[in-house]
Amino acid sequence: MKQAKLYALSTMADFMSLMQAETELNAPRRTPDTLLILAAVILVIALLSALIPPGKFTQVKTGVGGSKSVQIELSSYEQTGPAKGIPLFAEGGGLGLLNLPFEGMVAGDKFGSAVGLIAFLLIMGGSFGVLMRTGAVDRAILGFVGRFQHQIWILLPGLFILFSIGGAVFGMGEETIPFVLLLVPIFARLGLDSVCVVLVTYVATQIGFATSWMNPFSVIVAQSIAGLPSGSGAMFRVVMWASFTLVGIVIALRYAMRTRQPVPASTLHSDLEKPFWADWAILAVLVSTLMWVVYGVTQRSYYLPELAAQFFAMAVVAGVLGWIGNRRAVSANALAQAFSQGAASMLPVALVVALAKGMLLLLGGTDPAAPSAMNTVLYQLGHWLEGTPTALAAWLMLCVQAGINFLVPSGSGQAALTMPIMAPLGDLLGVTRQVSVLAFQLGDGLMNLIVPTSAMLMGVLGAARIDWLVWARLILRWMAILMSLASVFVLVAVWIGFA
Repeated sequence: MKQAKLYALSTMADFMSLMQAETELNAPRRTPDTLLILAAVILVIALLSALIPPGKFTQVKTGVGGSKSVQIELSSYEQTGPAKGIPLFAEGGGLGLLNLPFEGMVAGDKFGSAVGLIAFLLIMGGSFGVLMRTGAVDRAILGFVGRFQHQIWILLPGLFILFSIGGAVFGMGEETIPFVLLLVPIFARLGLDSVCVVLVTYVATQIGFATSWMNPFSVIVAQSIAGLPSGSGAMFRVVMWASFTLVGIVIALRYAMRTRQPVPASTLHSDLEKPFWADWAILAVLVSTLMWVVYGVTQRSYYLPELAAQFFAMAVVAGVLGWIGNRRAVSANALAQAFSQGAASMLPVALVVALAKGMLLLLGGTDPAAPSAMNTVLYQLGHWLEGTPTALAAWLMLCVQAGINFLVPSGSGQAALTMPIMAPLGDLLGVTRQVSVLAFQLGDGLMNLIVPTSAMLMGVLGAARIDWLVWARLILRWMAILMSLASVFVLVAVWIGFA
């Protein structure tokens, strides 16, 4: 029935929305919503604020080259007064529990913190909504499958790279569900099973997600919370993405060659759409935009205002090309709605960012020279871990982030919960903030491949008709390889002083 619906809809984006809605209705809620988890943590922080006295570090060394990160000395800590509680409501711009969502959302300015990041996320979400609504990405992937259906050594690596880029650039995840439904019968005619489909789609997106240099749901949020420029450290992460993607391709090819069944020569359905001139032009715009972003971040020190303008420019050009090339399916109204829907899809992330900033405000902020409960918490954690080798501390951060993902499978939610503590704690232990973000993104992203608490994973496995226990037995040995590689990159990052 769902396959019949697929060909009746105008674009893959329409089917994607349908499948996501059905998945949300039919799949049981395994964990509380991220916002509920954050609310519970905020209540705990509010209660503890009456017990934790404020403190400060008097010896502060500012970062090199204008970086917002700081290095603080554990021995310089001093308590500055008794503990103070948090009121329920505050007047005159003060901070109370009921003021927290608003205060967290408007904190900072357009160049950073909450308000600038939220504006950037909304514009970026809307821009990629327009790009996906043109259908160019969908037809490019399906056209690639049709072109190389009998050349497995090209088909599987090519699909893996395409989906990995999707995970790295715009956090592709749930969007793989309709592709899984499409590719399962196609791969079956090629003698490949549904596990192979999940490997080259969902697994590829999560490898891209975990090793991304610009993922708005994890890296950008984590870097903002850690006080780092958005997109900084991109070259190291690009090398990491290429390495993980290569390993993933080898895993997928080895599995396919080992399990492929002999089949007679066959062809795909002729009704699979193929890309036309406008699609190629739109894809060229996407590639050009990514090159522009890399140039701007590395050569011109672009930050959130410039990045938002770059992605909006991409949306405008792609939308015009999509409208010219296919007016009946891509009307101007449809493009405007796509921008609104794309921006709306980022609202949960924006709320997470606001609550994350609110938690920092409850703890007194992140200035080590200003009295706050945060400094007291950091002092105690640093005191317990004092003497731990830097490499071991960074690796333990990776393990902790991987474990937390079982409870908080949301990338932005996990960044909000952990980075306010992990980033400054890394300062005390000699771990740079870039390494702290690296440990977060690898631990969070890679565990999405196995945690049964992830609605995204369970939706993909449901579409592929694979039981989670069957998947877990298969993925465990591959997870061991990927986590070992993650450990290597974290240790290399510590060795080279990745900052």
